[in-house]
Amino acid sequence: MMPLAAHHIAPPRLLDLRGEFPGVPADWAYLDAAATAQKPRAVIEAIARAYSQDYASVHRGVYARSARMTEAYEAARDAVARFIGGKPPETIFVRGATEAINLVAQSWGDANIGAGDRILLSRLEHHSNIVPWRMLADRVGAHIDVAPLTPDGCIDEAALIALIGPRTKLVAIAHVSNVTGSVADIAKIAAAAHAAGAKLLADGCQAAPRLRVDVQALGCDFYTFSAHKLYGPTGIGVLWARGAILEGMPPWQGGGAMIDEVSFERVTYASPPQRFEAGTPHIVGAVGLHAAIDWVNSVGIEAIDAHERALTAMARAEIARLKGVRLFGPDESAGIVSFAVGDVHPHDVATILDEGGVAIRAGHHCAQPLMQWLGVPATARASFSAHANEADIDRLVAGIQRTQRIFG
Repeated sequence: MMPLAAHHIAPPRLLDLRGEFPGVPADWAYLDAAATAQKPRAVIEAIARAYSQDYASVHRGVYARSARMTEAYEAARDAVARFIGGKPPETIFVRGATEAINLVAQSWGDANIGAGDRILLSRLEHHSNIVPWRMLADRVGAHIDVAPLTPDGCIDEAALIALIGPRTKLVAIAHVSNVTGSVADIAKIAAAAHAAGAKLLADGCQAAPRLRVDVQALGCDFYTFSAHKLYGPTGIGVLWARGAILEGMPPWQGGGAMIDEVSFERVTYASPPQRFEAGTPHIVGAVGLHAAIDWVNSVGIEAIDAHERALTAMARAEIARLKGVRLFGPDESAGIVSFAVGDVHPHDVATILDEGGVAIRAGHHCAQPLMQWLGVPATARASFSAHANEADIDRLVAGIQRTQRIFG
């Protein structure tokens, strides 16, 4: 890598956290955090402890360990609420952001969106923020509008706002794109949606691990994210929604824990959030998510954001020097760099990089409409995290150059 001064970039203050990640050896460049984050030791130890000396069911047992586990589970809910600026009763544990969006579509959506109504998305959405709305629209006869992008792959916010009309019931957009790393102005879009009587759902999967999220300041009505991208375990995520909205939403799954009284003639339901958490929850997942949030808070989300943005800028500058390599997305990107190496298929690029100890993602990234807009079937994607460093960029660039030599 060329010295930073050669690129006129001020030396960034980078984090040095590699030693806290037992799954990331020094000679391996893990650049696939946008898919799933590696786990710091504090999270691994919290999960192991929860599955061993602390484990019991929650909410039902009257014995001491069950009571302690219940306290830990609800403490996790409190921690999540504080992390995003919400309140515990507004914070629902789900399997992940995909389930959270499906919950909103099938509960709130079925109750509030009908024939002729409109749902507004953007061209860069993840399939998880397209398919549930397509299914809802097909069920009820609603229409989907799609906001265009700017030339550098960001949501065209002026065009999006212009598409909000009197029949628009919901605007659902990614806070941070999982392909381009572009950051949407959620507060601005939410204000425009509310002015037209619409709600705003933000997909925060890529934002929660790297940006300070305050749902009150953002003004959104729904916010979703997955724990495994936030240095926590798989199988658990979060749906936050405004309390008044949740109170009016019918349950979407039936079973234990989400009820008040049950008979064969009549069922009454618990208040949120329990109304939306049927069955035995992912207890240890919640404990692991709490540990992940504590770890992120100990480092500082602003420090993580600055670290990732600095690495992203360095990587883009280095890749831009390589002839025949195309970069996608804006220059100012939140931790994600997508690129194409000539006509080489991204899967071949990823395979060659893997041979050199570099792990990236290759494919359409569950964003096929965006790939169509970019004019490619797939891209190669490097995504940074708190443990990434400059040596990872060296390996990435060397792997791209090796790819170019192999394919001529």
